[in-house]
Amino acid sequence: QRQLVESGGGLVQPGGSLRLSCVASGFNLDYYTIGWFRQVPGKEREGVACSVSSDGSTYYADYVQGRFFISRNNAANTVFLQMNSLKPEDTAVYYCAADPTGWGLRPNEYEYWGQGIQVTVSS
Repeated sequence: QRQLVESGGGLVQPGGSLRLSCVASGFNLDYYTIGWFRQVPGKEREGVACSVSSDGSTYYADYVQGRFFISRNNAANTVFLQMNSLKPEDTAVYYCAADPTGWGLRPNEYEYWGQGIQVTVSS
């Protein structure tokens, strides 16, 4: 059974940092593209960043470019999202997702999803 479990969320002040982790079980992340997404109530889920397995490339949404960074620890079957210079508008439930052939920031390209974790940016 393929599972993704996020951790590392919480409450942080504006300008602060958090690192989210996504641990996979039941499959090897080496062969999957991993995406991070976020969603706030009443809005559609939006892409944040992705790491493509086939060529190692990474992509970021404009609204996080230069502040968020995606990375992998393949030995630990884990993907990270380092979030710096956080803003109140970054508040959302964050999800990691995996797909063997996906490569973009559209949620419908991903087959496997974690349960999500809350990130709140507030003073």
